[in-house]
Amino acid sequence: MLNDDYTPMEFVVVVIQEFFGKDLESATRIMLKIHLDGKAVCGVYSRDVAVTKVDQVLEAAHKAGHPLQCVCEPVDM
Repeated sequence: MLNDDYTPMEFVVVVIQEFFGKDLESATRIMLKIHLDGKAVCGVYSRDVAVTKVDQVLEAAHKAGHPLQCVCEPVDM
């Protein structure tokens, strides 16, 4: 997930909890990493699952009127 200057931190936490199954503490920690570092990993999934999660996040952000961006990237294994 990528940082922006407009999406409320509370919304990002809720999205991380809802779509990535994190508890409040973990979601808050990820949100702060996004805020401070510009981006953070919310989870590692197969490509199909990752693409679906990105689509879900982007749709939720769009419906809420926020410019939040989420991307999937390959992981070196």
